[in-house]
Amino acid sequence: MPRTVRLLLLARVVNRLGAFSLPFLTALICADHGASLTTAGLVTAAFGLATIPSRLAGGRLADRIGRRTTIVLGLCACAVAQTAIAASRSLGWAIAGAVLLGLAFELYEPPSQAIIGESVPPHQRVRAFSLFSAALAVGGMGAGLLAALLGRVDLRWLFVVDAASCLACALVIRLALPRDHPTGPLGAGAEAAEEAGATGGAAARVRPLRDRALLSILATGTAYALINQQTVMSLPLAFAREGRPAADAGLLFTAAAATTVLAQPLVRLPRISRLSTPTALALAHLLLAAGLVGYALLRSLPALLAAAAVWSLGDLLVMGRAYALVTDLAPAGGTGRYLAVFGTSWGVAATLAPVLGTQLLAHAGTTALWSTTAALCVLLAGLHLRVTPQVQPGGVAPRHTSERAPRAAAAQSG
Repeated sequence: MPRTVRLLLLARVVNRLGAFSLPFLTALICADHGASLTTAGLVTAAFGLATIPSRLAGGRLADRIGRRTTIVLGLCACAVAQTAIAASRSLGWAIAGAVLLGLAFELYEPPSQAIIGESVPPHQRVRAFSLFSAALAVGGMGAGLLAALLGRVDLRWLFVVDAASCLACALVIRLALPRDHPTGPLGAGAEAAEEAGATGGAAARVRPLRDRALLSILATGTAYALINQQTVMSLPLAFAREGRPAADAGLLFTAAAATTVLAQPLVRLPRISRLSTPTALALAHLLLAAGLVGYALLRSLPALLAAAAVWSLGDLLVMGRAYALVTDLAPAGGTGRYLAVFGTSWGVAATLAPVLGTQLLAHAGTTALWSTTAALCVLLAGLHLRVTPQVQPGGVAPRHTSERAPRAAAAQSG
């Protein structure tokens, strides 16, 4: 991997080491502010809703003011919001902190993903994004253990340590990454061409919301993100409902993170790397379903840890393939904006997951919650085989290849 990518992965490990507070936001609101499950779910949903404009702003700011600057800005704003939540003495202040956190939370993602996608050749993108997932997991292993430890003392300490990790990551990014040189499709020349009505320039081609292939990936990606966020946000509450310490969810998060790191060689196995993207994503969702069935049926901690490991195998396959696919679909100069639009799936999921999860837990129980999400995984496995674009691993989508060639020829002849 290029030096820039390796430094970015290192910074993300630092950040992830403290990024364990969000799954406990609902539990904090219930425990410290006396809120009901429904109210806590709505507060977490407000956070998720705020991440949608945050993600889109991250893609735009990355081209306007530079990727390094956008990443540092987002991390510092996250630290301020985390501190506000930890210091809140009323439900109103906690809500304000949660919304501010949502507005800052996704600024980091589009520029960092664009750096990775554009710094490696196409045939290495699946591996690069898998390593990005592994970097999160490396930090997540320590994060889960810290969550299990600090959560027993006071849930507020989770947010204090998370704020400190954001500032440390911002410092690493500021010192290690090269200086910004914004040259994306939102530069002055591209804007002038777009205002003049030009259709052949880079800005005119970067229209992610008109790309049917991207929209189909966005739909399935939103469903996956909903399942992922449901698992992360509901697990502490599900443990508490079953009479377990909510902080024990950190042990399952640690097991999942360890599996993601140790299973990295699987991504490079010929039998896996040769799979088409639809087939790989279908297989991933079947593994996710198996892990969730384990959550629904198993009760002992060792069995639940095994289920978390199975779940993480599916998660590993999804993350590497999905982001590589979006990067391959993006036209020249449009990687950041394509990844930003695709990333709004996490904001939608973060909005819906706490509301749906708390309602299912309150009215149907933990078994119904995990069984429903497992059934959705099986449905998504079938959908991927039908609607996901056929892109060979590390290759460019055939759809864009066929569309770009006539445009390039016309541009040259003009």
